[in-house]
Amino acid sequence: MVKRKTCIFISGQGSNLKNLIFRSRDKNFPITISLVISNNKNALGIEYAKKYNIPYTYINTSCKNYENKILLNLKKYKISFICLAGFMKIISSTLINNYQGKIINIHPSLLPKFKGLNTFSRMLKNKEKNAGCTVHYVNKKLDSGNTIVQKKFTINRKDNEKILKKKTQKLEYLAFPEAIIKIFRNN
Repeated sequence: MVKRKTCIFISGQGSNLKNLIFRSRDKNFPITISLVISNNKNALGIEYAKKYNIPYTYINTSCKNYENKILLNLKKYKISFICLAGFMKIISSTLINNYQGKIINIHPSLLPKFKGLNTFSRMLKNKEKNAGCTVHYVNKKLDSGNTIVQKKFTINRKDNEKILKKKTQKLEYLAFPEAIIKIFRNN
């Protein structure tokens, strides 16, 4: 099996990155993580890149032409697939055009509900019965690309934002690898 050279974009803890690194060590998993890009130089997830000897770079997304820096890094490491794992920046159309159909994102809600930020507080405020996560293709509209995998659970009356986040992350660790396998099994 030829593994696809993949870049993981992060902004924070990197728990999905850690999970994907672990999964990518399996010879039957279709990707190898060749680069980590963060828009937060203090992202804890960078520690996973260091620990597992994966090249990483910080890109200041408030600078002009940051997309060009991203594209140069992606070309340098021969990246053919991108996973957004808690990347808290909207992807530019330049990047989307260069990687059409090759960028996926994991979102902590059952899309199309609760696109964007603050999903857990909005779910509770809305008295939702179900929560979960969605892995989807990235297009030019926020959290609107075609769904690849969705996983859900029932919200309990005692659940708060912290509990919802923990339950959602458990599902994310299953959904993200499942989506990647599904994509490359179909190619």
